[in-house]
Amino acid sequence: MSQPERMSPVELRSTLSLASIYGLRMLGMFLILPIFAIYAETLPSGHDHFYIGLALGAYGLTQALFQLPFGMASDRFGRKTMIYIGLLIFAIGSFVAGMADDIHTIIIGRAIQGAGAVSAAVTALVADLTREEHRTKAMAMIGGSIGITFALSLILGPTLNQWIGVSGIFVLTGILALLAMLDIKYLVPDPEVSRFHSDTQAAPAKLGPVLQDTQLLRLNFGIFALHASHMAMFVVVPFAIKQTSGLSENDHWMIYLPIMVISLVLMVPAIIVGEKKAKLKQVFVISVAVMLLAELAFGLMIDSFWGIMAALATFFIAFNVLEAIMPSTISKQAPAAAKGTAIGVFNTAQSLGIFVGGVSGGWLSSQYGYTAVFAFCGALMVLWLVSVTTMRAPAAVRSRMYHLPEGHAHDAAQLSRHLAALPGVKESVVLPAEGMVILKVDMQADWDDSAALQLIRG
Repeated sequence: MSQPERMSPVELRSTLSLASIYGLRMLGMFLILPIFAIYAETLPSGHDHFYIGLALGAYGLTQALFQLPFGMASDRFGRKTMIYIGLLIFAIGSFVAGMADDIHTIIIGRAIQGAGAVSAAVTALVADLTREEHRTKAMAMIGGSIGITFALSLILGPTLNQWIGVSGIFVLTGILALLAMLDIKYLVPDPEVSRFHSDTQAAPAKLGPVLQDTQLLRLNFGIFALHASHMAMFVVVPFAIKQTSGLSENDHWMIYLPIMVISLVLMVPAIIVGEKKAKLKQVFVISVAVMLLAELAFGLMIDSFWGIMAALATFFIAFNVLEAIMPSTISKQAPAAAKGTAIGVFNTAQSLGIFVGGVSGGWLSSQYGYTAVFAFCGALMVLWLVSVTTMRAPAAVRSRMYHLPEGHAHDAAQLSRHLAALPGVKESVVLPAEGMVILKVDMQADWDDSAALQLIRG
């Protein structure tokens, strides 16, 4: 086959650099999670858990409002320009939160942080700088950076708190954002051609069909529920751990470290079964059921240290599996030509979940106590379990993307039909304006790129 097997050094360097930028966005959200609630309670008005939840969730609200517009603006004003603006906004928000001496100012800082919504512009730049054949690999590397950032944050947050405090953590993330601008300037090349990419970017014209697709709506609700329960949990659990264990919040990393290691190890066989054995729906249903079990365990055993440990382990086993398989599932469920739009809506639903979870968790904890928070989360899991149980099983397909040579003489519709007729092809889309062909191929098929390449190159 003439298809290159490896990313070029420029593609690899660009992808790794941009993955670090994407990870920084998540670092700003996750790093404070294990220790923020306990810190915030010492601030004026911090005794009201509603404000703690609002501070945690404000980031998600502004992310939801700005991430799609930022991506679309990058088509007009340039990828790097919008990333610079987003990183600067994020840094300003970090410094505002870091210099705050009351919870209200921190809420403002967190909202400003979230408004620096660079994720859509970053993925668009990745698409500009990688060949179609390696696009999926590049996006997987970005996804991996998010998972690593999350796991490290739960361990590093308490440790950094001991050294520099929560205010110092905010300032540190602001400094890292400014340094990331140098990364973009000097390590990430300017794309030779910058164009719209259906596989990574949202198109306004496709929002309607995506929002009407009931299978995609189930996934959007799922990611909303997952992150709402995740954020609500961190309004309550740090207090519960400190009260039941007597451990300072600076030592909570000793709890999160073994739990994250166990959950990540158990995640691997679940993903293999789901992807390789074409049993994604079964893994999905079991994982959501385990999430429900975790919420019940939290509600019943929140006053027991070992009960909390069991509930945390159960929660993160399911959480990490779902975080890993949901992006893959939405790629399989979404029409090939609307994949970027579907992912954009999915990411927006995730950010809204962060906001709703933080606010709801804070208000319920303040008004009705810890158990009410987990009753709310449990209700979300019941709704999700019903939704995923009745979901159509995702097709066992993988995406293959190819560059369409410039000046090609093919009729797009005719080429699409010919490609669709190849053994194993489930969906074929030819996008002349983007110079790209997208195929969804049966994972069980003995697929060979050569036949597709011969048709594409004529």
